[in-house]
Amino acid sequence: MLQGLRNYLIVTGGYWAFTITDGAIRMLVVLYFHQLGYSPFEVAMLFLFYEFFGIVTNLVGGWLGARIGLNLTMHMGMALQVVALAALTVPDAWLSVPYVMAAQALSGIAKDLNKMSAKASVKIMVDDGGESRLFKWVAVLTGSKNALKGGGFFVGGALLDWIGFRSALGVLAGMLLIVLIVTAILLPTGVGKMKSKPRFTQVFSKIPAINWLSAARFFLFGSRDIWFVVGLPVFLYEILGWSFTEVGGFLAMWVIGYGVVQASAPKLVRRSRHGRGPGGRTARLWVFILALFPAGIASGLHYGLPPDVVLIVGLILFGVVFAINSAVHSYLILAYSDFEKVAMSVGFYYMANAGGRLAGTMLSGWVYQTQGLEGCLWWSTGFVLMAALLSFGLPEVRAEAEKLDVKNV
Repeated sequence: MLQGLRNYLIVTGGYWAFTITDGAIRMLVVLYFHQLGYSPFEVAMLFLFYEFFGIVTNLVGGWLGARIGLNLTMHMGMALQVVALAALTVPDAWLSVPYVMAAQALSGIAKDLNKMSAKASVKIMVDDGGESRLFKWVAVLTGSKNALKGGGFFVGGALLDWIGFRSALGVLAGMLLIVLIVTAILLPTGVGKMKSKPRFTQVFSKIPAINWLSAARFFLFGSRDIWFVVGLPVFLYEILGWSFTEVGGFLAMWVIGYGVVQASAPKLVRRSRHGRGPGGRTARLWVFILALFPAGIASGLHYGLPPDVVLIVGLILFGVVFAINSAVHSYLILAYSDFEKVAMSVGFYYMANAGGRLAGTMLSGWVYQTQGLEGCLWWSTGFVLMAALLSFGLPEVRAEAEKLDVKNV
């Protein structure tokens, strides 16, 4: 148990460091390239390969992790992120759209290798305590990651103001390289490696619960990114007149709060009388509640309420409920997964997550440019309702676990 806890803390620490750079690089790219004169849609296009290769990476990464070990795929992700950060330190004349898209592709591959590896490792390390313990550990990992991503947003905006674009990238790359070396020394080899070499075709899940959950996850995360990735920061900077540091700081506080709520989800979500984790009914309840908030924010803007008040209050409420939804989903993918094939199941699930982020990111730039932030919010509402409808296919964990005979879940 102590060895499992030690490894969990090492993985979590590495994941935290990576997440700071991931949040910072996103804020740096959005604000710096908007400052250079890129339109909202052009800024969104810079993330096209970031999200697209996230889909590919999650599909291949789970299979790769099952073959070579999750610790190795995690370190591959860190190394690629260092390269991606360094690639953007070139002079402005080199920073064409195709070049930045290619650098963001490396960052997208890095992010999803790291995330898939860390999330799947949790199930391997939880060797007792059942579903309740699993829900707690994955909620803490995911929630703390999102809090640190919020910190990354602030770091990115602040460093852009203080030392400029290229110096900020250099600082982030150096920090992550040190973490890579330390975690590579401390972590054991072969975590999550399957005894038999799985075929690539095995990455496509044959478990209905995982397929329904993955489809719901696509629309859940698309609903957030439709207005959060491009529309919201550009609106705050361009329409409300906030500085880079103010935009980065506000979004950082939102994501940090979101992460705190996510980490606290096991205390906020009522579990069954048998002490089991949440199931399909819980997922459906919270996603229907979520739909109220983007619709409410859009209505407030439409009827001329003060936009700063509407956005701040609406974002806080949206963030709380979205965090609970995300934590429930992050638990369910592990609870529904076969112990031996957890890396491939998590990879398939996060492939859908990346697909939703890709759709949301592209729509964020296009919808904001053509319909404004209010339009982004109505699209977000539609995506949440789709996630709610797909959640009717999610079973309760107890029935699914008994059906699959999942070890330690």
